[in-house]
Amino acid sequence: MNGLVTGDAVVLGLRPARLPSRALAILLDLAVYVTGYLLVLFALVLATAGLDEAAQAAVSVATLLLVLVGVPIAVETLTHGRSLGKLACGLRVVREDGGPIRFRHAMVRGAMGVVELLMTFGTVACTASLVSERGRRVGDVFAGTLVIRERVPGARVMPVPPPPPWLAGRFAGLDLSAVPEGLWLAIRQYLTRMNQLDPHTGAVMAARLADDVAARTGAPAPPGVPAAAFLMAVVHERQSRDAARAFAAAPAPAPLAYGGMPVAPSAAPPAPVQPAQPVQPAQPVRPAAPVEPAPPATGFAPPA
Repeated sequence: MNGLVTGDAVVLGLRPARLPSRALAILLDLAVYVTGYLLVLFALVLATAGLDEAAQAAVSVATLLLVLVGVPIAVETLTHGRSLGKLACGLRVVREDGGPIRFRHAMVRGAMGVVELLMTFGTVACTASLVSERGRRVGDVFAGTLVIRERVPGARVMPVPPPPPWLAGRFAGLDLSAVPEGLWLAIRQYLTRMNQLDPHTGAVMAARLADDVAARTGAPAPPGVPAAAFLMAVVHERQSRDAARAFAAAPAPAPLAYGGMPVAPSAAPPAPVQPAQPVQPAQPVRPAAPVEPAPPATGFAPPA
């Protein structure tokens, strides 16, 4: 699976950039570089006003080479193939194996660009790009690079396309338990982006993924079934099984008694609570008769 996506997140097999988009990116880059050169040249003219004409000419030529050759090389090296024009057009320069370019690649492209872009006004570059199968100019051939389209019109995150109707349900008995999650992820990434890949590279990747699935399930693709259609059908079967497990009927929850405590199904229902008897109103309490105080003791005894 490591061959599908490089460590720098460059997907192999992306469609090469063609002449119109590359020409627009180069024109944008040249406009930026020429504007910067004129600004720097104006500042140098003011700074070298006291020098003779030969020194001023040497400074002008050195500045021209620095801005039109050195700056593009530095920009492509630091941005890994994304200049301002290429960034605006959704392009990027990569190696032939899909990895990011280094300084040597940018230097060869820049040196060859002086001849095929500046000296010949782009004639050599346009001719080479039209003749090349992948739209490469001479600098790309010598540097071993390729300009690809990072942004494909209309490309967005899409669901896995459904399989052909005649393949629906054909792999219901296939054992998918041995297929790892990493392989499922690679298959999904391929199926959702297969329309953005070069047809030949996409077919090779589909055959490789189909062989990996067949090696883990023990059932190869039926004869006459394209590898991409086989992958669609297998992914659709897995999604159907996952949906069936997710939406299966769940057991009913146990009833809850008063207070939120669960009640066991075998337990007898609680006896009904008898209503409380009404409380009779209390009888009013009569006040007690007043008690007369006893006479004080004087020591006198009455006669018998």
